[in-house]
Amino acid sequence: MHRLSGTGDSALIRRINTAIVLECIRNESPLSRARISERTGLNKATVSSLVASLIDAGLVSEIGTGESSGGRKPVLLLFNAGAGHAIGIDVGVNYIRGLLADLAGNPVARREIRIARRGPDEVLPLLYDAIGELIAEAPPSRYGIVGIGVGVSGIVDGSGTVLFAPNLEWRNVPLGKLIAERFQLPCVVDNEANAGAAGELAYGAGRGFQDQIYVSVGIGIGTGIIINRELYRGKSGSSGELGHMSVEADGRRCSCGNLGCWELYASEKSLLEHGEPYASFEAATAAAEGGDEQAARLLGAIGRYLGIGIANIVNIFNPEAVILGNRVCIAERFVRGAIEREIATRTQSYNRAGLRLLFAELGEHSAVRGAAGYAISRFFDSLNGPSAG
Repeated sequence: MHRLSGTGDSALIRRINTAIVLECIRNESPLSRARISERTGLNKATVSSLVASLIDAGLVSEIGTGESSGGRKPVLLLFNAGAGHAIGIDVGVNYIRGLLADLAGNPVARREIRIARRGPDEVLPLLYDAIGELIAEAPPSRYGIVGIGVGVSGIVDGSGTVLFAPNLEWRNVPLGKLIAERFQLPCVVDNEANAGAAGELAYGAGRGFQDQIYVSVGIGIGTGIIINRELYRGKSGSSGELGHMSVEADGRRCSCGNLGCWELYASEKSLLEHGEPYASFEAATAAAEGGDEQAARLLGAIGRYLGIGIANIVNIFNPEAVILGNRVCIAERFVRGAIEREIATRTQSYNRAGLRLLFAELGEHSAVRGAAGYAISRFFDSLNGPSAG
């Protein structure tokens, strides 16, 4: 963390330094003003002034005294996570998952709805109901609901329009605008895998890594690419569509139009062909755990194809960690070994040295936690933006 000083616009400097102090308290509280000064490089008088403003804003509270290192006991400060709440939504191919979170990203209430039909006319009413129910569950707070974040399995542009979601059968759906207008709240919409990567980075298995690839495996496959703890979006914002890289040159045709896409062989799509007893990760895993050898073989084949795709990712990006998330977490026991074998045989030794293969700490909830985190981040950005006082 680095303080800003100099002869520039004093109001701008104060806003930036306030953001630095608030970030320090959010990440490390409880802590004292003196500790904040040490961590940020800001002098103690400046820290005291900024902390007073944050207390007045209801974002920070004094909670008593800590241990003395000589002299007066320091007053400890705590981030007031209950000063507001955010909504996170994960729109999957066959589900809507919703979350009400406090300003620290902690879950307060959840919703999950199964989707039978995938078109926007069928899904949007269910989505609106889930958001409305979560808003109604929010306890009273100073800032109320600060925003809504949504992750969708598809390509999303900067305005929050879902340009193309082949597994959902959506094209050019202005989702961010529709939600913002309906609820009169700021709304951030992103690709589901990006939201999942953000969730694991902030709250889950990705917290300790600078460079990581999150692989979301459900009905389809999406990836979120984190470089130096920042999401890599590419030139047009649509990076991470690695579920549609070809792993079979003359393979089956995908709903995206390509042939031999990774997700056709390494996601639940490949299970659907084998009948009801194996038509989902839950069903196949339950069967395999009950001794069904065919189910175990099917999951092992998915693991092999996952490993082939991940080996390509490792050779291209050389990440510290690959984190597998979404519904595949259910089947970890039956896919991990095959994934590891393919990585071991298909990657350059210097690319896989030190690589961590992890399953999402948040399980199936990475994307919904990340989506809520988007809304929280935008709220804090707005507090420190050009119009902030």
